[in-house]
Amino acid sequence: QVQLVESGGGLVQPGGSLRLSCAASGFTFDYHAIGWFRQVPGKEREGVSCIGGQHINTDYADSTKGRFTISRNNAKNTVFLQMNNLKPEDTAVYYCALDRGYGTACQLSIAGYDYWGQGTQVTVSS
Repeated sequence: QVQLVESGGGLVQPGGSLRLSCAASGFTFDYHAIGWFRQVPGKEREGVSCIGGQHINTDYADSTKGRFTISRNNAKNTVFLQMNNLKPEDTAVYYCALDRGYGTACQLSIAGYDYWGQGTQVTVSS
């Protein structure tokens, strides 16, 4: 059974950093794309970053390029999202998601993902 568990959220001041983790189980981790998404109340869930199988390809939303870095540790079945220079507009619930298809590509559309974690709250405020 596929499980995705996010952790690492919290309260941080503007300009600060957080590292989110997505621990995965129940599938062959190495060959699937993992995406990070975020959602605030009243708005649609939006793609933040993604990483393809075998860590060959990554993609970022324009709003996070240069500040966020996605990586994966296949030995630990974990994907990380390092978030630096956080801004108040980054405040949201962050979710990781799994594309059950095999491949090295990834996409930032929620339609491309089949399994979701429960989310972790990130709040950027002074």
